Amino acid sequence: MMMSDRLSTTFSALADPTRRAILARLATGAASVTELAEPFAMSLPAISKHLKVLERAGLIARGQEAQWRPRRLEAGPLKDAAAYLEHYRGFWDASLELYLQQLQSDPVAQTPDLKKESKRGRRK
Repeated sequence: MMMSDRLSTTFSALADPTRRAILARLATGAASVTELAEPFAMSLPAISKHLKVLERAGLIARGQEAQWRPRRLEAGPLKDAAAYLEHYRGFWDASLELYLQQLQSDPVAQTPDLKKESKRGRRK
């Protein structure tokens, strides 16, 4: 699989908040489908679909210990995504630095618009 294809698959899997929550749980250790489903108001088949997306992306792996088939987090795709985003850190840092400089040099930008604030606070 080409790197960009793998990244696309990884970011697509990470785009869903349920899948991100599942990954966050797996960061604390392996868990069964039932354990992963506990905090969500959805069926086991729905959770299983999310797990399949994460497995296809290589973000999780399925183990087998007797009757227990725990899922565990896999680091590789997350490392690749982090490396991709790290490439843009210089841009982010420079943009943030420029923004902070503009705030420091423009006192009007630092002052809240008191007219707008007072209108928000009024009751009709």
